[in-house]
Amino acid sequence: MHDLSHRRLRVLTTPRFIARLLITTLLGFTATTAPFLAAADLTAKLPERQSSVTAAGRALILQGTPAIVGQPAPDAKLADANFKAVKLSDYHGKFIILSVVPSLDTGTCTLQTKAFHDRVTALPPNVVLLTISTDLPFAQKRFCQQHHIDKMPVLSDAVWGDFGSNYGLRIKDMGLLTRAVFLINPKGILVYQQLVPVLSEQPDYDAVFQALQQSMQHTAASS
Repeated sequence: MHDLSHRRLRVLTTPRFIARLLITTLLGFTATTAPFLAAADLTAKLPERQSSVTAAGRALILQGTPAIVGQPAPDAKLADANFKAVKLSDYHGKFIILSVVPSLDTGTCTLQTKAFHDRVTALPPNVVLLTISTDLPFAQKRFCQQHHIDKMPVLSDAVWGDFGSNYGLRIKDMGLLTRAVFLINPKGILVYQQLVPVLSEQPDYDAVFQALQQSMQHTAASS
């Protein structure tokens, strides 16, 4: 009898039993019959639109609020390789080129990132070039080490999701950003955007740098 009581006492004090008791008390049902809690879709309230961007011949639905050329560029909080917060507004006063890719570990995204990286050293000091994706920061760090990407910041939208939402670039039900390039002038105005029409294709690099040249000339003339 003493042994049986001792065994019961041990069962009643195990972490599993205590956890079940807490669930029963707080939620009002037993742990053995508890239903699954409904999964929350954190993007459900984002505006969405049928876009002109296609993947495998299918038009993509993009979520978030589209940025508008000629208007102040939305700010966004991103994460660097060490999960430190970096805001686009941290670069205010410079020309900012944003190279947006769905995932660094794909062929086209690798080519795009390398193509922009190769041009960084030729840019004047008042131009900053950023690559943004939804890859996790440690995956981005590994990619940059593997491909020797060390002359431009590579930032993640995986932590807060600000960028994709604020620029209308989130691909519905994929958790990725659509391929795009943006240019922000030193006053914080969005002066150029390019949504690449086919997700698997590279952007028009010449058009990006032509837009940069024109914006720099316009800024110089108006200063």
